[in-house]
Amino acid sequence: MIRVLLVHDIGLLRSALAALLGKEQDLEVTATTWDAFPVKARSARPDVCVVDADSPASESISDVLESAGRCPDGRARPGAPGCSRCRSALLALVTAGRPGALRRAFDARALGYVNKNGTPQRLLEAIRKVARGERFVDESLAFGFMQAAEMPLTARELSVLSLAAEGRPISEIAKSLHLCNGTVRNYMASVIRKTGARNRIDAVRISQSAGWV
Repeated sequence: MIRVLLVHDIGLLRSALAALLGKEQDLEVTATTWDAFPVKARSARPDVCVVDADSPASESISDVLESAGRCPDGRARPGAPGCSRCRSALLALVTAGRPGALRRAFDARALGYVNKNGTPQRLLEAIRKVARGERFVDESLAFGFMQAAEMPLTARELSVLSLAAEGRPISEIAKSLHLCNGTVRNYMASVIRKTGARNRIDAVRISQSAGWV
């Protein structure tokens, strides 16, 4: 039996996808939101975490995975999302043309990448492969990976920019990413420089047109 933890913030889609996966005899499915992900991951001890990497909440995916992988005593295994008894493989659900989401998932060491516009059979194939420790990359995402590799922004800069794109002020971005205000301003200045933008609004516009955020 493969224990699957499905992470999606849209309730209707989360329920529908969980019901679809739950029909498979070899899958035991638990569904949750990004906010509840760390607690659910520790209690369910899934073999595979299927996450919506397009969600705004996934901007801090690496931090969430680190939190999810920690044992009650706070220990975490270096170089892995969690310790030997609560570690799981990460499978990212992404949309083609969103290289920013691919970059975040890659930086979080995702083992599998599935196009949201693919078939249910592709998702099931991916779950079973990553559960065996094998990599799965949907071929339709190849161009997105090329774009992600060419992105000038770091994962943290992407996180700051994505929250800025939602209209959040510096103080709120800092609180969300557990940074100080000055650090966020430095990241934003770097984003503006790297994108060749005139200001923060222009940086958001350029990045959105490129599919980075």
